[in-house]
Amino acid sequence: MRFLINIFCAASVLFGTLNAVHAARNSVVVGMQLEPPNLDPTGGAAAAIDEVVYSNIFEGLTRFQADGSVSSGLAKSWSISGDGLVYTFELNDGVKFHDGSIFDASDVKFSLDRARAENSTNAQKGLFKGIEAVSVINPLVVEIKLSNPNGSFLRNLAWGDAIILDQETAGKAATAPVGTGPFKFSQWVKGDRVDLVRNEDYWGNSVALEKASFKFISDPTAAFAALMAGDVDAFPVYPAPETLAQFDADPNFNVIVGSTEGETILSTNNQAENLKDVRVRKAIAHAINRQEIVDGAMFGFGTPIGTHFAPHHPDYVDLTGQSNYDPDRSMALLAEAGHAGGLTLSLKLPPPSYARRGGEIIASQLRAVGIETKMENLEWSQWLEQVFKGKDYDLTIVSHTEPMDIGIYGNPKYYFQYDSQEFRDLMTQLNLETDANKRSSILKNAQKLISKDYVNGYLFQLAKTGVANAKLVGLWKNSPTQANDLTGVSWKE
Repeated sequence: MRFLINIFCAASVLFGTLNAVHAARNSVVVGMQLEPPNLDPTGGAAAAIDEVVYSNIFEGLTRFQADGSVSSGLAKSWSISGDGLVYTFELNDGVKFHDGSIFDASDVKFSLDRARAENSTNAQKGLFKGIEAVSVINPLVVEIKLSNPNGSFLRNLAWGDAIILDQETAGKAATAPVGTGPFKFSQWVKGDRVDLVRNEDYWGNSVALEKASFKFISDPTAAFAALMAGDVDAFPVYPAPETLAQFDADPNFNVIVGSTEGETILSTNNQAENLKDVRVRKAIAHAINRQEIVDGAMFGFGTPIGTHFAPHHPDYVDLTGQSNYDPDRSMALLAEAGHAGGLTLSLKLPPPSYARRGGEIIASQLRAVGIETKMENLEWSQWLEQVFKGKDYDLTIVSHTEPMDIGIYGNPKYYFQYDSQEFRDLMTQLNLETDANKRSSILKNAQKLISKDYVNGYLFQLAKTGVANAKLVGLWKNSPTQANDLTGVSWKE
C-alpha cells in the first residue's frame, strides 16, 4: 500500500512538474540592459521605451516588419493622391483599446495633432512636420494632407513615435500605457521588470504567449548568470559579447547575430567653445582607431562607419577613408587650430557597455594626440537631461538606433547642434522627391556632407548580438527599428 502511495505521490510530482514546464512555455522573460525612463514612446527618446512597447502594447497606422519593410498596422489600406499630398487611410474595424474603448479615426487625428503640436514633447517631432491637416472622413477613414510630397511618409508613420493613443488615457501612458496591441500592460516593478499579459480581445491574430516580462539587468556579468540559470529566456541585445562563444558552444542556447540601425558615434557638441572649429573635430576623427574600438569594446562585433548611415542599406557610401586613423595629421590639425599644447574636453558616457568600454579606449586614443578628457559616467536619466536635453557636454558615445535617421542632422536644435543650410536643403529635396534613383543620390550627398563637416566621430554600426533559449523561436534577428516584437514568438516542443 505504501509502495502504491509512493508511486502515486511520485506520479503527482512528475505530472506537477510537467504541468509547470507546460505553463512556462506560455510565457517568456526577456532581458534588457537598460530600464526605460517611461513607457510612452511619444514622450521620450530612450530606445528602451520602444523595446518594451513597440507592436506589443502600442500600434501605429503602419509598422516595421522584421525585414525592415513597412506594412499595414491599424490602417488596413491607403491611397495617395496623384500629387502626393493627400493620404487616405482606411482603418481596421472592430479595434479596441485595452480599456475597452473603441478605436476610430478620431484617435488618429488626436494622436497626430498631438505629436505635431507646438508644445509637443515628441522626441521625433520632425516626422510630422509636413502634415498640414488631419481630417476625420468617417469613423473608419482618416485623411492626412501634407504641405509637400514626402516619399518617406509611410515609413515615418511606422516609427514608435507615431503610435496611436486614446485621448482619455494618453496622459498616463508614461506609467500605465493603454494601447491596441496584442499585449496589455500588467505592472511595472521599478528597477526590476515590466510585465505584460495577452490581450484576449485583440483585433488581429492572437499571439502564442500568455505572459511576457521584460527584466532589467544592467550588469553584463549578471546578464550572463541570468541566462545560464534560466531566469531569463532571451537577451535580444546581449551586453557581454566576450561570452558569446560560450553560449554558441552550448546546444541549450542560440546565439543570434544580426544587424541594427544603430550608428554608434562619438557625438560632438558642434557649438561648444573648442569644437566649433571644424579642424578640431577633424583632428578628433583622425585620432580614432575604429577597429581597435570594435575589437576592444565589442569583441569584434560591429562594422566601422564613416558617416551616419547603416552599411546594410543599399544607399550607403563607405566614407571611412575620409576620417582614417592618422594621429600625426590629428596633431598637426590641433596645432593649426591653436591647440599645440593640447586641450581638455568633457566625455560623458551613458550606461551601455559599448559606451563605457568604448569611452576608455577613445580617451586613450585622444590622449595620444594631446586631447585630455574628463570622463563622467552617467545614468540614462542623467544623460537624457544633461546631454540630450541640456546640451551640456563636449563629447559622448551613443548608438542612434532609429531607422534611417540621417534627417536629424537637419535640426540645428538637436543635441549635437549641427547647423547647415546646405544639409537642410538636401533634406527638403529628399522629402519632395519620389523617384528612387534621385532619392538615392540625395541620400549619398547627405552622407558625404556630414562626413566632410566632421559633425561627429563615426565609429561603428552596432551589431545585434542576442542569446536565447534554443527552444524559443520567432525573435527578430535584425533590428530595423527599436523593438523586441513578441508577436511571433513561441516555444517549440
